[in-house]
Amino acid sequence: MAKMKAILVAVDGSAYSDRAVQHALDLVAAGLAAELHLINVQPNLGGAVSAFVSRAQIETYHREEGDKALASAVELAKKASVPAAVHIGVGRQGEVVGDFVDKLGAGLVVLGTRGHTGLAGVLLGSVAQDVIAHSKVPVTLVK
Repeated sequence: MAKMKAILVAVDGSAYSDRAVQHALDLVAAGLAAELHLINVQPNLGGAVSAFVSRAQIETYHREEGDKALASAVELAKKASVPAAVHIGVGRQGEVVGDFVDKLGAGLVVLGTRGHTGLAGVLLGSVAQDVIAHSKVPVTLVK
């Protein structure tokens, strides 16, 4: 496998995303990527909220929640002595991750999954499916 410019790991602060981060760290350590990027995507709060809350308050909320979700991933990267750029996006997960893939020139997206099958997989795997649908590069799901 040729060395790629970057790996983008979508994280949500769960143990599943921590396993995905560890997988990406292993790939970087093996020399398969030059850069590691971590992203958390916050849901758009919509028009109803913005009628009562200022734009600055919404941006602060997204940043704080994104930082919380990224904290364990950042700590894993620090422990592995791998520099990681962090990003917080707002919107639909698949669209935002797809946009960041293009912007960063990433060659791979990694994300954690609960690994459900059947109906549970359809209902609980919607984020993974959305990312796969919007990504122009391979997506690795880590159980």
